Amino acid sequence: MSITKERKAELISAFGKGANDSGSAAVQVAILTDRIIYLTEHLKTHKKDFASRRGLLKMVGQRRHLLDYIRAGDEAAYKALIEKLGLRR
Repeated sequence: MSITKERKAELISAFGKGANDSGSAAVQVAILTDRIIYLTEHLKTHKKDFASRRGLLKMVGQRRHLLDYIRAGDEAAYKALIEKLGLRR
């Protein structure tokens, strides 16, 4: 199980503009980051799980595109988001 309903609700309330804002780019980045962290830990123990590795790489690329979109719109929001999530760059 990657992410629970409770954890997803926490991320939406922390990064969203409202309680039902699950579609904004910042919320999507936060959810993807949580899933990426989970899969990274999974792959440390299951080194030959190449299907999950492919999914992880797709998620990292999707998060990168969303972060580029946020950065193009508002540089300050981008910097605040990566600081809050603890991402490099």
